[in-house]
Amino acid sequence: MHASEGFNLVHNLPALEIAVPLLSATLIVIIRRARWAWALATLVTWSAFAGAIVLLQQVLRHGTISYTQGGWAPPWGIELRIDLLNALVLLIVTGICAVVILTGPRTLPPEVPEKRHYLIYATMLLCMTGLAGMTVTGDAFNIFVFLEISSLSAYALVSQGATRRALTSSIQYLVMGTIGGTFLLLGIGMLYMVTGTLNLVDIAARLAELGPNRTVLVALACITIGTSIKLAVFPLHIWLPNAYTYAPAMVTAVIAATATKVAFYVLTRFVFTVFGAELAFGHLQLDLVLMPLALLAMFAGSLVAIFQSDIKRLLAYSSVAQIGYMVLGLSLANEAGLTGGIVHLFNHALMKSGLFLVMAAVLLRTGATTLEAVRGLGRRMPWTMAAFTVGGLSLIGVPLTVGFVSKWYLVKGALEAGLWPVAVLILLSSLLAIVYIWRVIEAAYFQSAPADAPEVREAPLSVLIPLWVLIGGALVFGVFTQLSVGTAGGAARLLLGVGG
Repeated sequence: MHASEGFNLVHNLPALEIAVPLLSATLIVIIRRARWAWALATLVTWSAFAGAIVLLQQVLRHGTISYTQGGWAPPWGIELRIDLLNALVLLIVTGICAVVILTGPRTLPPEVPEKRHYLIYATMLLCMTGLAGMTVTGDAFNIFVFLEISSLSAYALVSQGATRRALTSSIQYLVMGTIGGTFLLLGIGMLYMVTGTLNLVDIAARLAELGPNRTVLVALACITIGTSIKLAVFPLHIWLPNAYTYAPAMVTAVIAATATKVAFYVLTRFVFTVFGAELAFGHLQLDLVLMPLALLAMFAGSLVAIFQSDIKRLLAYSSVAQIGYMVLGLSLANEAGLTGGIVHLFNHALMKSGLFLVMAAVLLRTGATTLEAVRGLGRRMPWTMAAFTVGGLSLIGVPLTVGFVSKWYLVKGALEAGLWPVAVLILLSSLLAIVYIWRVIEAAYFQSAPADAPEVREAPLSVLIPLWVLIGGALVFGVFTQLSVGTAGGAARLLLGVGG
């Protein structure tokens, strides 16, 4: 499907998904009033979410959308290209931002002075602009440009945390992110050197004619390393725990659900669409690197999470393990495995964003996110801790939750590849999740509040409703899988070249 000439709202949606948040961020800086800034940011994010829904429907009905900019046909002009895979990722990015930003007026005040609230909203829109741009662009260099927009915004957001550790965490994130971006740019530069083009589809066509050579293989290695740092693949994850722990709770709920997911999308796009499975797994044998690292992440992340006393940090290390599941699906390189990896991208965004919003609610009422702070909260904040329990069960992979759906397809993919030990390890790693989730549930429901604990009320509806929308999604999409698994399966077939 191609965008028609002249201005048509639906046809121009791919460009509007980037342009409107970018311009609105500038407008918020001019406005400066916290309440007005929040209102505009809310309107923009929900409009972007509605646009993402329309784009996904169009792709499902008509196939891939190619939007050419400036009247220049690709590969000469810059193209925005949307298929099943990035339509789903765009839905996640905009949807998470839209839901989480509703909590801003209540969750930001304990951590960020009101005079800086407008900067948080403006920067969040810039971050969403970068993530959406990376997702929909069909141009390799623009992936790097939008990556830098989203990364710089993320560093600034993390630095706004309430403690000085937020600033050091932001600097650590910046250093690692810069290294990742440099590797990605080197890889893209090498691709341009051997193909003479930056259009992703055109690069893929020329690489298919060119075949593997040393420069192409080094380019793939550089792009894999760069995106793996942004994705926080073990052991390149060292920036993630501190960034998630010390950022403002609302910021963590957004970044944890979007930044690593878009990085996974970029890695998947390059491996399967640009280079092709044959070159990536046949010549470079990427699976022999990614699969062991994914399995290590699944166990190392969960083991470290078990020993954390701060629940935000516990959930951060849990994310390292969950990213391992996504990378495992990619490394299996078959339809079931890739479907499992892509659907876990969707599912983990719902689960983890909801769980970090639970921590925002706990912080709002108790002033801390430690295991000590949640003692007895099962009775004093029943709806909040019930949401944590449901999200935790989903992380474990209990049937009727989204976590079960992801792991089902990953196990299926491992068995189809003849790797039954990997299937066993997937199940064993889930048992570790039981341990760290149980530590929180035990404190909330089976321990009494400290004698000197102040009176605690349930979280306000302005926080409860958004977090239950996300946690409820973990139940709904655990039963009704047509959107998540259906789209992920179609995307996997498209990537593997088996129809879709």
